Amino acid sequence: MNLRHLEHWLALADTGSFSRAAEKLHITQSALSRSIQALEEDLGGLLVDRVGKKNELTPLGRSVLERARRIVHEAQELKEGAALIKQGGLGSLRVGLGSGPGAMLMTPWLRYMAEHHPTVQVSVSRGPTEQQLVQLRERELDALVVDVRRVAVAPDLNMTHVVEMPAGFVCRQGHPVLQRYPGSVPFEALLDYPLASTPLSQEVARLLVDHYGPRANPAQLTTLQCEEIASLMDVVSQTDAIYLGIVGAARQGLADGSLVALNMDPPFLGGARLALITLAGRSELPVMSVFRAFVAQQMPQAASIES
Repeated sequence: MNLRHLEHWLALADTGSFSRAAEKLHITQSALSRSIQALEEDLGGLLVDRVGKKNELTPLGRSVLERARRIVHEAQELKEGAALIKQGGLGSLRVGLGSGPGAMLMTPWLRYMAEHHPTVQVSVSRGPTEQQLVQLRERELDALVVDVRRVAVAPDLNMTHVVEMPAGFVCRQGHPVLQRYPGSVPFEALLDYPLASTPLSQEVARLLVDHYGPRANPAQLTTLQCEEIASLMDVVSQTDAIYLGIVGAARQGLADGSLVALNMDPPFLGGARLALITLAGRSELPVMSVFRAFVAQQMPQAASIES
């Protein structure tokens, strides 16, 4: 078995046709057939049933497919990484950020790379955690920073740099609720105002209900919801809407005094557990070490602002 046989097998599996696969690979159909037959001999069974013009994967073929895809991807990444090291380069990095991490990390990360590694190609995507996990597994993203409470534990995922980020309620300076309750604010007082939040995990929803009763269920409590915390903060700073989520995501407004973290009675003890997630066993380009170091430094700083 060799890597080229696996590449030929993936092309056949993806196209479903010997002729289209051969065209894609720029080889003859007979050469492709010999390559597939050699792989089948190595594996001890048929990978594809050839029925007239129709080709169907056998049970062995289906079981081999994803493992072969990982091997080919990792071999390609290994070659690219080795070439970059020889050239003294770092490569490129595609990062997915959840709502809270995006609000805290995206601009500092892009600014850091522009200042310290201006030749490295960097892209940052935002979106639902579930969608970004699919993109990570399909190698469309190289790493994620998300709330792991929205991620099912799986053997193919590595989770590092885990940091607890307290959540709470934030409003604009001069909000009517602050004038009415200058000390601690009862939960019932929030029900008179729009509540803005990103999608919350089931664990946070349970904590809210445990703390404040059934009316705190986010399904009924939240009136404004989106993945972009920056948009939520704009709304909160300009209206009487109150933000519920990671308090660190509001750190700029808290620092300049335009936003205020509410002192709740009783205090809300929930939060997010943020982590850097990568695929287990995947070869990493050199720039990943830069991102790991950046996350390790920035995440504790974001957490300390809230304490």
